[in-house]
Amino acid sequence: MTVVTHRPDPGAQAPGVRPTPARRRRSSGGALLGIVPFLGYVVVFLAIPTLVVAVGAVTADNGGVTLDNLARLGDAYILAAFGRSILLSAVTALIGAVVGALLGYALVTARPDGLLRRVVTAASGVLAQFGGVTLAFAFIATIGLSGFVTEFLRDRVGVDLYASGVWLFELPGLLLVYSYFQIPLMVIVFLPALDGIRPQWREAAASLGGSTWQYWRLVGMPLLAPPFLGATLLLFANAFSAYATAAALVSQGSPIVPLQIRGALTSEVVLGQQNLGKAMALGMIVVVAVVMWLYALVQKRSAKWLG
Repeated sequence: MTVVTHRPDPGAQAPGVRPTPARRRRSSGGALLGIVPFLGYVVVFLAIPTLVVAVGAVTADNGGVTLDNLARLGDAYILAAFGRSILLSAVTALIGAVVGALLGYALVTARPDGLLRRVVTAASGVLAQFGGVTLAFAFIATIGLSGFVTEFLRDRVGVDLYASGVWLFELPGLLLVYSYFQIPLMVIVFLPALDGIRPQWREAAASLGGSTWQYWRLVGMPLLAPPFLGATLLLFANAFSAYATAAALVSQGSPIVPLQIRGALTSEVVLGQQNLGKAMALGMIVVVAVVMWLYALVQKRSAKWLG
């Protein structure tokens, strides 16, 4: 009879024994090493540009320190640009949130592995990133002054899309174009929250005699309200910071802040406004920082309920 003995691994740790300080330092050091690329990305593309903008906002043309650039943020045309940017971001965020949430709910009620959900989810991922010059050209070619839809409606149906003015290249046009990529972004962001609503909660409410409206009013809506608000704030920040689409669509005038910044940095008529552009950029950073702080708070609460 052969007796097999098991020799314990010298490097193994006995159950119930806490890791030594040296082992904890090695594990924490490995975790920190793993986030070095991300920290480098944040420093190069976020921290340094923010620092450059903040320093430039309080720098005079002669190199000294001044608050004149920040004081000029109270000028009427700059305040009007901020107002239009906030209006544009708020309206498109609300449109994208409502329509995207309804579309996401339709996907949740469909088969999880069905063709409809896979196609719509994939399309939303593509369309949410479809912006800039390409998106502006697509709308100009479709419903522009000489777009094929515009000409078809004018020649065949007798409807002139621009009877009251060329609205596509103004703030109403930006509202339409921005909503195009806000809706699929809402689908991507809000779909996990909808998936977090468990069918057992609906069954429990029905077994207790609750109606569908009572379930959504007392259970579903309170649970989905934090992620819905958080997604709406994210859409607001996304629209507020968008530049390329508006720059390609609006050739004259600067109705929103990003275009005002472009004019201050590249104007050949009024020189010496580079630091004013940095002051406006600093104002945008403050607005986005506040919105994202609120978004983080809402996401923390929603994770507690749906985690």
